[in-house]
Amino acid sequence: MVSLLGSRDELLRVIEGAFRADIHVRGNEITITGSPEESSVVVRLFEELSELVQGGAELTTDAVERSIAMLRMSSDRPAEVLSLDIISSRGRTIRPKTVNQKRYVDAIDRHTVVFGIGPAGTGKTYLAMAKAVRALQEKKVNRIILTRPAVEAGERLGFLPGTLYEKIDPYLRPLYDALHDMLDPESIPRLMAAGTIEVAPLAYMRGRTLNDAFIILDEAQNTSPEQMKMFLTRLGFNSKIVVTGDVTQVDLPNGTLSGLRVVQEILDGIADIHFSRLTSVDVVRHKLVSDIVDAYGRYDETQRQNAPQAIKGMVKRPRERR
Repeated sequence: MVSLLGSRDELLRVIEGAFRADIHVRGNEITITGSPEESSVVVRLFEELSELVQGGAELTTDAVERSIAMLRMSSDRPAEVLSLDIISSRGRTIRPKTVNQKRYVDAIDRHTVVFGIGPAGTGKTYLAMAKAVRALQEKKVNRIILTRPAVEAGERLGFLPGTLYEKIDPYLRPLYDALHDMLDPESIPRLMAAGTIEVAPLAYMRGRTLNDAFIILDEAQNTSPEQMKMFLTRLGFNSKIVVTGDVTQVDLPNGTLSGLRVVQEILDGIADIHFSRLTSVDVVRHKLVSDIVDAYGRYDETQRQNAPQAIKGMVKRPRERR
């Protein structure tokens, strides 16, 4: 019961605050009083949480809140979503935390090319890298290739100090950080020296055919349509591609189309290619990140609606002839 309700009933208070039902705990018995609809959801919640505890999971306030959201918003079972282990490393297990994240992970298993599209903090790249590491450990692939377009976010590479590699390194640093979460840090230099793991700018992919590899293109919203085509056609035998990006954060020069936006129209409906779309609900960072994503979404929508009116107001009427 301590695992189920939390230390000093911390988790129980989260559940009580989320429902209009009275929940009483006596010993190992939980009594729920309220409307049939609310009570049935609370019963299902405790059943799912009990299954998680019995499976060895450690419940947190975040896990309980996400379980409540799943029961209210979808038919998926929290116990199935939150117990799907991808890899365990250094005493930490990486698993999906939302329904859409689980569907995204499942899609990577089923399809050769998967696009993970969604806002920052939804785990698009992190989960893809976890699947890549697992595929390598299970010898399903011989190498992992991680790549990003080196596009400036308000800065210019030429003005940064150092050699070309030193200038490019900051763009690839998030990929190195994720690798250190999933592998023994001492093994990473050895794997990279052997070519088992490669982290490189997108431009280095041109002219290659990538066989027996798990390939991840991150920050794909900063590719041009030509770069996206070049990358996708690198696919070789027994390989898998995952493309991740956020179409609301494009750093390309004005007037340049995003390859991630265009590719959704070009490849839609092709067999063995899947588009997974995540939303602010799937953000697994600080709660404010989800609110920030929603706020920017509302602002962008308002700007789109007001744009035609602004253009109309700028059109001058022709002078009348006298």
